[in-house]
Amino acid sequence: MFRNIPQAIEVTQGHLKALEAWRKAQGMERARLLRQIPPETGKLLAILLANCPPGDAAEVGTGAGYSGLWLSLACRATGRKLTTFELDPSKAEIARQSFSAADVLDVVELREADALEGLKSLRNIAFCFIDAERDMARAAYETALAALPVGGVIAVDNAISHAQEFPEFLNDAEMDPRVDAVIVPIGSGLLVCRKV
Repeated sequence: MFRNIPQAIEVTQGHLKALEAWRKAQGMERARLLRQIPPETGKLLAILLANCPPGDAAEVGTGAGYSGLWLSLACRATGRKLTTFELDPSKAEIARQSFSAADVLDVVELREADALEGLKSLRNIAFCFIDAERDMARAAYETALAALPVGGVIAVDNAISHAQEFPEFLNDAEMDPRVDAVIVPIGSGLLVCRKV
């Protein structure tokens, strides 16, 4: 997946990193920042998705589409589709442009809609990446977990950097008998849960 990343994806990822750096330099408020995952987290997410049982992928919180580009590599390699949800119209527009420029619209569907309702409508998902507001992490986790087959994976970002914002959820997920779970110290911390 990583040896021959299409140039369109690499260029788009570079544009998104430059846009994020510019926004930070402009002192934009936190809500307007794109806060993208680092490449190492993207690679780990792609590897996790590629090794899931048959089924498609979902993403809660598209942002500018950077993580979706990593997930698109796994989708292409394994014949899957990614459905990603973003409520913020300005972020959704950047993501739409990113997916188009990277030529991944054949494997990525962006829905400018509520992720919790959207997750309920998806059938046959084997992977879910949650990178959204902390107050909805538990609900997204429960909705995704109900839809996953045994062996399916849920990954939740910011499990170390923002742990104080949702400590009960993180603790509950690590102790949940329905999953094997670990917090991986990569990027901002990634909670990885595999349904048992």
